[in-house]
Amino acid sequence: MIYLQMIESEEDKVKFEEIYLKYKALMFYTANKILHNEQDAEDAVHMAFIKIAENIEKIDALDCPKTRSYIVTIAEHKAIDIYRKKNRHKQNEYLEEINGIEVTYDGDNLLTKSILNLPARYREVILLRYYHGYSVREIAALFDISLVAASKLDQRAKKKLKELCEKEGIL
Repeated sequence: MIYLQMIESEEDKVKFEEIYLKYKALMFYTANKILHNEQDAEDAVHMAFIKIAENIEKIDALDCPKTRSYIVTIAEHKAIDIYRKKNRHKQNEYLEEINGIEVTYDGDNLLTKSILNLPARYREVILLRYYHGYSVREIAALFDISLVAASKLDQRAKKKLKELCEKEGIL
C-alpha cells in the first residue's frame, strides 16, 4: 500500500493496516451513499486514507466509537468534496446544507439528536471540534480550507446547532 510510505513508525504502519482492513468497506459505503458512483466513492476513500495516514498518530484505539466517527467523518467530507467539484458549474444550493449520509439515533439525548440532524458539513465540524478535540486550525487543514473559512464554518455550525436545540426545547 502506498499509504504506508507516508508513515514513519512501524507501530503506526500496523495501526494503519488494521484501520484499512477494518474500515475500508464502511468508508466506501459512506462515500457511495453520497456520490452514487462507485468510481467516485473509491476516489473519496483513497483521499480519506491519505488524510488518515497523515494524522495516524492522533488515532488511539481502533475499536472505539470515537475512531469510527473520525474515519466516517473524513470519508464523508472527501465524498462531499468530490460531489462539490463535479457539480460546481450547475450548483445553486448552499453546499453546507448537503446532508451527507443519513444518521439515526434511537436514544433520548436531545443534544445528540440535534447534532445528528445538522447538515453534514456542520455535523463534521461540531464532531471534530468538540468531540475529537481538533482546533479550528487543524480542521482547516483537514478540510483544505483557509483558517478564516474554518472559523466561519465553526461559527455557522454552532449557530445552526443552537437553532436546532431551541427547536427541541433544550435551551
